[in-house]
Amino acid sequence: MQQSPVPPETPIYRRIADGLREAILSGEFRDGDRLPGENALMAQHGIARATARQALSVLINEGLAVPKRGSGVYVRQFRPLRRHGSRRLSQERWGRGQAIWDSDTRGRPYTVDEMQIDREEAEEEIARVLDSAQVWVRRRRYSVDGRPVQLAVSYFPAALVEGTAVVREDTGPGGVYARLGDLGHAPAHFTEELRARMPHPHETVLLDLPAGTPVLVIMRTAYTANGVPVEVNEMILDSASYVLQYDFDA
Repeated sequence: MQQSPVPPETPIYRRIADGLREAILSGEFRDGDRLPGENALMAQHGIARATARQALSVLINEGLAVPKRGSGVYVRQFRPLRRHGSRRLSQERWGRGQAIWDSDTRGRPYTVDEMQIDREEAEEEIARVLDSAQVWVRRRRYSVDGRPVQLAVSYFPAALVEGTAVVREDTGPGGVYARLGDLGHAPAHFTEELRARMPHPHETVLLDLPAGTPVLVIMRTAYTANGVPVEVNEMILDSASYVLQYDFDA
């Protein structure tokens, strides 16, 4: 009679990581708390430094912890935002003067903590989509619960939005889509393309990303009812901070 194979024993670094993860998820360690360092884990478990480093790396790679040079490894817990692709862009929402971000955060505090607005020469692909050599560009960084979660760059045909609230920091109730509606160019259709990649160095800094954290890149184009493109928006999302929800009929 053939015996069932004995499952291999879980490596000790995995067992240590599992214990730390359980302590984080149970609330023993809270967001921002310093985890036991390599020296503490070596003394507690009688392991080599490389094994202690492996255990902490598991939590860092899972997005539950972040290393700070010369300081240690800290808990990085964050309740992900649920981004509902169609619901957040509903005309019913921004047409009533509500912010798109209210759909994502659902009452959690958020800020636009960096904003830059410029008129620029359009890059080739943006110029082609918007049929405009000159564009107004809105660059923003969004933070939720005090943590940066998204970078966004919106492009608009310069002639369309010149001198309007679209090129001001405060665009008013309902944001840029409501202001485009005021101009007679309300968005009626959106397309979004989504891909994942590793962040560029400046994105890592601006989003305060732990090592090994990928980003989600969403490229959205807004069209009027007549099919005229009025905005291209490139969004860079911290992948650990989001759940993307899309609903479909069969």
